Amino acid sequence: MIVVVLLLNSIVLIGCQRTTPATPLTSTEQRDTTANSDLPRELDGRSAELLSAFFGLDNGLPPRSEVFCRGAGGADGMPVIFSHELDVDTLQPGDFRVMTVSGNVGKLVCVTMLPAIDPGELRTVLLVGDFGSAQSDLPVTVEIVGNLHSIDNTVNFKGALTSVTPLDPGPTLILAETLPKTTWRLGRESNGRVGSSTGCPTEGVQQIVRVVWAGGVTTANNDEPGDLERNVYRVTVKNANGSTTDVTPFALGDLADNDNNHELCLDTTDVPVSVSFPAGYLTDPNNDLNPATNIEVIQR
Repeated sequence: MIVVVLLLNSIVLIGCQRTTPATPLTSTEQRDTTANSDLPRELDGRSAELLSAFFGLDNGLPPRSEVFCRGAGGADGMPVIFSHELDVDTLQPGDFRVMTVSGNVGKLVCVTMLPAIDPGELRTVLLVGDFGSAQSDLPVTVEIVGNLHSIDNTVNFKGALTSVTPLDPGPTLILAETLPKTTWRLGRESNGRVGSSTGCPTEGVQQIVRVVWAGGVTTANNDEPGDLERNVYRVTVKNANGSTTDVTPFALGDLADNDNNHELCLDTTDVPVSVSFPAGYLTDPNNDLNPATNIEVIQR
């Protein structure tokens, strides 16, 4: 799940900051106001899907969450990850339906993109509301019932459905992708604000792989991952002769912004094939340790 407590700290810092002057990060609109379109669910073999939904906090959002969403204090939090980045102008609570095991429909208060708003990251949405109970009526599915478009307006997520990971399991890797060199931000330092993350070092970088966790991850002390965690990341790469080997990132980027993304800074030109991470090093806000997890790398 997104590190919800840290997310809220970030929201307090930025207030009504927007990704662009015309694009709000949070919506409370209970209707789907996006006009019906002929956009397909799939284009060029790539389908618009929900990759994960994680029941993050059960009645656990603190009172200060009212800063970004009235009625959010004491509510549930559930991050949902999409296969594509989103056109935020088409995002509203009315686009989502959360169903519980008893058949009840969850009540959404708002949805927000915060804090994962760096370039290339607009695919994690935090749902805020009442989605049942971890003890008696678990949320089991999230469905897109409104018109919600990809950032390039080529596909519509309407009809996409995914099951919900319960409260207790720890976070897993959901997506890994190579980053085009034109998007690298080498040497960047964070100023502590949302969207201001660190970059890979200015020297030695041959490739960068972004990994997206099902939710935000920190160490058990609520610190950012350091050398201990970096050293247990494993990237399987394919050599020119077709053989594979495992390498370790020589640095981590996309830190210090409290979101669910890491950049793995690689000093090899071999093709990244998959990323793995062992159990027991990172936790979510519920203090659940991550299980062993691995994911294939998408070449962008």
